[in-house]
Amino acid sequence: MQLSDVREALLQVGEQDKDAAISSEANSLAEKDLSEFEFLVTIVIWYNVLNHMNIVSKKLQSKDMHLETAIKEINTLITYFKDYRENGYSKAIEEATEIANEMGIDPIFTQKRVIIRKKRCDESSSTQEASFTPEEDFRVRYFLFIVDQAITSLDTRFQQFKEFEKLFGFLFPRVLRGIEDKDLQLSCKVLENALKFEDKSDIDADELYMELKLFNTSNTGQLLNPIDVLKHLKEAEYFPNASIAYRILLTVPVTVASAERSFSKLKLLKSYLRSTMSQQRLSGLAMIAIENEILDHINCEDVINQFAMKNARRASRVIG
Repeated sequence: MQLSDVREALLQVGEQDKDAAISSEANSLAEKDLSEFEFLVTIVIWYNVLNHMNIVSKKLQSKDMHLETAIKEINTLITYFKDYRENGYSKAIEEATEIANEMGIDPIFTQKRVIIRKKRCDESSSTQEASFTPEEDFRVRYFLFIVDQAITSLDTRFQQFKEFEKLFGFLFPRVLRGIEDKDLQLSCKVLENALKFEDKSDIDADELYMELKLFNTSNTGQLLNPIDVLKHLKEAEYFPNASIAYRILLTVPVTVASAERSFSKLKLLKSYLRSTMSQQRLSGLAMIAIENEILDHINCEDVINQFAMKNARRASRVIG
C-alpha cells in the first residue's frame, strides 16, 4: 500500500508548502495519523473491504452481466465478508504489523482513558461493564461494526435478487438440467401467477412445462447461460412460452450503476450559479453528461431547428 512513501510525501509537503494551513495539515497527517498503529490497522481493513467491493462492482457493470451470474457474485462476496468477520481481524493485525515495522512504528494499540459511568439506581454494586484490551476493544467497536454493516448492506440491497431467483431460478441452465419433474411443474405455475394480470398471463404454465421438458431432451449441454438458451430457442422457433420466459428473465436489471453515476455529475452541473435550476433541466443535463459518447454523434443543427420550430408553434398559438 506504499504507506511509507505516502508519509514521506506528506512530510515534504509540510516542509516545502508555503500555505501554512496545508503545511500544518500535512505534518499532522504524517506525524500523528500515519504514525499510529491503530490507523494502520484501519487502512488495512478498509483496503480489504473496498477492494473486494470494487471487484464485484466492476463485474456487475459489465454489458453481458445477467441475473444468475450477479446472484453468484453477490453470494460469493457475502460469503467472503462472513469469513473475513471471523478470521480477517488477525490477518489485518499481522499485515499492519509488517507495515508498522517497515515504518518504524510500535505495533501496539494505545490505552485509552476509561470513562467511568455513574451507576443507576437499579444497578447493584456487583454490576460491572465488560473490560477489553485495547486490541479487542478495537475489534468489537470498529472491525465488527464495519464488516457487519457491509454484510447488512449487501443483504438489504440485493434482497430483490433473491426474490427474482425464486421466480426464475429454474430457468438457469445448470438448474434446469437437474430439476425434478414435479418441481419444474410447480415452478412453471409460480411463474405464470407472477406474470398474470387480472385473467391474462404472459405464459401458460402447462405449455411452458412441456417446452422445457422437450428442451431438456435435446443436446443443450453446451448452453451455459440464459443468453445462449434464448438464442437457441429463437433458432428453433417452436418454444414460444420458453422464449417469453427467458426474455423476461434477461430484462431483469442487475445493477443501478447509471443512476449512481449521475450523482457524481451533480457537482459539475449544479453549482452555486445554477442554484435555481429546475429538476427537469437538471435531469436533462445529467443525461447529456453521462451519455456524452452519444452526444458526439448528434447533429446540433437539427436539434436547434426542432427547438426553434416548437417555440414558433407555441408563439403562434399565443398570438392567435
